Amino acid sequence: MATAFAVLAEPHRRRILDLLLERPRAVGELVEELGLTQPGTSKHLKVLREAGLVRMRPDAQRRVYELRPEPLTEVLEWLEPYRRMWAGHLDALERHLDASPGDDGPHG
Repeated sequence: MATAFAVLAEPHRRRILDLLLERPRAVGELVEELGLTQPGTSKHLKVLREAGLVRMRPDAQRRVYELRPEPLTEVLEWLEPYRRMWAGHLDALERHLDASPGDDGPHG
């Protein structure tokens, strides 16, 4: 099984997740949004499904996909130290700007 990192490396898969974040979608709707062929979209959905990032549920004649965010925990855990680093840098920038003698903005 591919890791979440390997799966997310592909831009179309990230776009699918972005679309599913808004709401569940039928395959045909994803095809339209992505501008890919139905077989191409289905290949990406299969990879996402095998990685556990999406699930499919039948709805009459349609297949509807929805996001399963739990597997993204691996990515979030990996990103956490970087988020803390950036938060620290942004806090330091804010302190620096607050301490700068100053004008009242870019136009003085």
